[in-house]
Amino acid sequence: MAEDRVAEDFAPLRIARVVRETSDAVSLVLDVPEHCSHRFRYRAGQFLTLRVSVDGRDLRRCYSMSSAPADAELRITVKRDPGGVVSNWINDTAAVGHQLHAAPPDGKFVLAEGISATAPLIAFAGGSGITPIMSLVRTVLTESDRPVKLFYANRGRASVIFSDVLAELAAAHGDRLVIEHHYDEDAGVVTGAAIESFAGDVTTGDYYICGPAPFMETVETALLSAGVSPPRLHLERFTVAEIAAEDTAASQDTEQVVIDLNRTTTTASYRKGDTLLQTARSAGLRAPYSCETGSCGTCMARIVEGSARMVNNDALDDDEVADGWVVTCQALPTSPKVHVVYE
Repeated sequence: MAEDRVAEDFAPLRIARVVRETSDAVSLVLDVPEHCSHRFRYRAGQFLTLRVSVDGRDLRRCYSMSSAPADAELRITVKRDPGGVVSNWINDTAAVGHQLHAAPPDGKFVLAEGISATAPLIAFAGGSGITPIMSLVRTVLTESDRPVKLFYANRGRASVIFSDVLAELAAAHGDRLVIEHHYDEDAGVVTGAAIESFAGDVTTGDYYICGPAPFMETVETALLSAGVSPPRLHLERFTVAEIAAEDTAASQDTEQVVIDLNRTTTTASYRKGDTLLQTARSAGLRAPYSCETGSCGTCMARIVEGSARMVNNDALDDDEVADGWVVTCQALPTSPKVHVVYE
């Protein structure tokens, strides 16, 4: 496991094709070098972590694959965020022949196994949240006989990413694929009633949700209220709030953090308000990380002594948390000493 979590495990991927999906979204088809192709096998719904340099700043961002694992090409799709440095840089400058450095695929927003493997797939996407869901939908349609329902919300028709591809899928799989488009400009924002109506019988489906935070909250609340059991809900959040100043109060008595990384143990002094990841960086360690929002799980490590509280956690399940795992980018120490192990 340690070998898979080397901090600087990035490979140069050449942009083979640029596809303008909408006025503010672009897909990049990436060539993976043959010598590292085995490291870029992925499951539908996973993401790549890109490392880019913009105006002299070394930045990392996660972008989901919109291709399916069975495809001959690897493709990510990036929607412009008005305040986003990297998404704007990609939309403005990405060109065939350019190289992007990427870490191997990661993420837990994947098709469930066991009994859920035969359940209907019911997906809710808002805006660019269609990216990982497109990968899930296409994989299910190609590799199984499962029914698929997709609710896709956008500001308007011009904002729909993959409009033509979705129409082609609907035509090819009309016997088991249902797509409902919701346009805010026509019907207003998505309501819980609309979600419950679309979901229908909630006793058998497997539910996947990705999109802006208000959209996801509306969908999740509606489905839980309708009787969907939490284990059947799968969520992928692209952004979360910054760690607020009041959230750092619990870490004021911490003095020491011991970090095991790559078979080396480092003892670091603790600076009030820092996360465990920030503490590792301040100690000069190249600890693994990606999204820095508690969503991807790249920075996960296990606490073997002491305690910490996560401000946000969308990557670990309850059993993992009970076993001592934390996403270090969101973990604030709550004991005088903390010993954390990257495994």
